[in-house]
Amino acid sequence: MPAVQTLHVFFLKDSMNKPSAGERFRYWFDNWMARGTIALISLLGIATVVLVLVVFGLVQLFTLFGLYPNDDPKTNPLDTLWGNLMRTLDPGTMGGDTGWLFRLFMLIITIGGLIIVASLIGIISGAFDSKVEDLRKGRSKVLESDHTLILGWSPKVFPIISEIVIANESRGKSFIVVLADKDKVEMEDEIFAKVGKTGKTRIICRTGDPMDLTDLDVVNPYTARSIILLAPDGSPDPDADIIKTALALTNNPRRNPAPYHIVGEIAEESNLEAANLVGRDEAHWVLGTDLIGRITVQSCRQSGLSVVYSELLDFDGDEIYFTEQPSLYGKSYFETQLAFTDSTVIGIVKAGVVQLNCTDTAVYEAGDQLIVIAEDDSTVKVAAPGTPVAASVSTKKAPKAKPERTLVLGYNSGLHGMLRELNEYVSEGSVVTVLADAEKPTFAALPNLKVDFKRGDATSRAVLDALKPEKYDHIIVLAYRDTLDAQRADSKTLITLLQLRDIEERTGVDLNIVSEMLDDRNRELAEVTNADDFIVSDKLISLVLSQVSENKKLTEVFQTLFSADGPEVYLNDSDLYVAAGTSVDFYTVLEAARRRGETAIGYRFAAHARDSHKSYGVHVNPKKGESFSFSAGDKVIVLAEG
Repeated sequence: MPAVQTLHVFFLKDSMNKPSAGERFRYWFDNWMARGTIALISLLGIATVVLVLVVFGLVQLFTLFGLYPNDDPKTNPLDTLWGNLMRTLDPGTMGGDTGWLFRLFMLIITIGGLIIVASLIGIISGAFDSKVEDLRKGRSKVLESDHTLILGWSPKVFPIISEIVIANESRGKSFIVVLADKDKVEMEDEIFAKVGKTGKTRIICRTGDPMDLTDLDVVNPYTARSIILLAPDGSPDPDADIIKTALALTNNPRRNPAPYHIVGEIAEESNLEAANLVGRDEAHWVLGTDLIGRITVQSCRQSGLSVVYSELLDFDGDEIYFTEQPSLYGKSYFETQLAFTDSTVIGIVKAGVVQLNCTDTAVYEAGDQLIVIAEDDSTVKVAAPGTPVAASVSTKKAPKAKPERTLVLGYNSGLHGMLRELNEYVSEGSVVTVLADAEKPTFAALPNLKVDFKRGDATSRAVLDALKPEKYDHIIVLAYRDTLDAQRADSKTLITLLQLRDIEERTGVDLNIVSEMLDDRNRELAEVTNADDFIVSDKLISLVLSQVSENKKLTEVFQTLFSADGPEVYLNDSDLYVAAGTSVDFYTVLEAARRRGETAIGYRFAAHARDSHKSYGVHVNPKKGESFSFSAGDKVIVLAEG
């Protein structure tokens, strides 16, 4: 192709691709309109100015040629300009105008004003609706500080909020911020329905992904007092979600240098190492399945223990505090126990290490902290020491442990941990029979336990009769939480409990039953079955998370209490401490427990064991000076080595 022809084709193509002036204007207009509300209002402002100036120019032009549109040659041009502007912004009557040409001009500006004002109203209304929608989406940044931050959404969020609200009562105005991948309004409605009024604590909900750095910025984690991590409800891998959220917090490039106070639940012990690597010293982890397993096992062997744990773990009643009392420096551990009327000493923190149920040789020294059970930290006050009555102390010995038979009805993934825990408590030769409507699982060999599995439905009366539950020392009813939703699982548990109580009435044998519930609301229904203990999984885990979020020192205390190694809570027969019918005060019970190497923290009256209005007979941290007497079946609650 000749060079001239090639050049002609090039310029032809270039001219064909070159946008026209109209296209350029439309492109500019589209971009301007896309800039949002301020740009639209600015455009209307420009249109208003142009309209006013054009009409003003026409009026002045006619006036310049001797044609007075309003029939008044003395009209001030500024008055005309101002009148045009007012008619644009406030279209109204033209009854006062004179001159048909002037009226025509004013009609034009009035029609233009109507269009401009209508557009302005529409833009402002749309912007307002858009802002309301944005607020509903929960995307505005939280500016509060020293707040409790909950990342994630599950049924545990409701008891956690309830407990923190109680803990905040002494703080004044407080804030709880929730970030979850859920609609903000839905979260607020559910919290109000299940938690109710929160007093001086304000609940702030935001929608977002807790694992996303941008979404985390919305809830201001950098100034939070504590951060609680919850796995999303129904997550296929909850531990992975928790660890990723912790990673987003601890490795955030915008984080503050001050350490976080993070608390989270880990379901599988195998994931704990990875969680510790991510959280380092900033995170405290609660092994949920392991915790429930330990409490279930301990409660099945000791009726009333779950009530004791609930009392210690919730903020409504007595809980665990740390205190320094310089007036007691140099006193022995037992002397510090006698020095409080309304509080119960259970241990000492020495060099940052928690020591529960200390020995007689332990001395409370400067720099140490006392670990006490009290109604509130304000009630922890030293009083005149009480005097135990040594003559009232029983010398009876505890019977020798014998092999035990335990019946487990139901199955979930926590059973294997329960069996390992139970193996630590029972004597060699003990037997566990598992009845579950599931495929036979593989059980690890245990030195003290023989596990016998039977497949069947525990809600069937014929199946239960064939097992002869009255022949077992302990019965555990597990919820099918791995395969059924909470309500269906609890329904099976309730039916099983009703069948067991009917068997109890028929045989005349008291059955020691511990049942696992998933929804705390079903506990009230289950009370008609007279079960000895109810383990409400989500609530107990929520209580531990709430307590640790308020005081990180409690992590080591709970690890000790819920472990088979070290001191644990026991409910022992009262006649091992004080003879039945003898009037004593709690100072004497403290002395009786000291002689056995234990720390007494309360007692349980058997007469009220199934009365929910009297805390099932459990009295933790009783007034030490009040007199009472034990009857057959009563228990003393102590911290003791297993």
